[in-house]
Amino acid sequence: MRGGHGTGGTTLEAMEHDEILDPGPRLNRQEVRVRRDAKGRPLLPSRVPETRPTPLQDAFIYLSIGVLVSGIIAITALELGARLADPVVRMPILIGGALLVVVTVDAMVRIWRSAWAWLPVDRGRGLFRFVWVGVLALSLVVLGGVVWFVLTA
Repeated sequence: MRGGHGTGGTTLEAMEHDEILDPGPRLNRQEVRVRRDAKGRPLLPSRVPETRPTPLQDAFIYLSIGVLVSGIIAITALELGARLADPVVRMPILIGGALLVVVTVDAMVRIWRSAWAWLPVDRGRGLFRFVWVGVLALSLVVLGGVVWFVLTA
């Protein structure tokens, strides 16, 4: 609170709308510095066009839904008391695992191509995409371990 201007009363300080709704700490966000041309446009593009789409690009969402449904079935069966060796758990894990491998390999190909496309434009963005390819490769190793564990149970 602070004193009013010439009225002797007290008034509340002006608050922004989001401060009322979100009483948590307020972040002082700063714009990322980007080199700009004379007209104020960024010198680096925000996107690099994809020149060779992968064959599964149109089916990516539908395959992901198959993985999701398979996971829901397997987890529900486990929650209801099924064992890992039961077909109601094994089949969805095998089907969902196979679909997940297909989706992940497709994503790895897209990100790999994107990384090479970004390297001449912005080396940092290109290298960051190579890191994501490595993360996806690691996720395939983990997925293989999970499927092996289920098959040997």
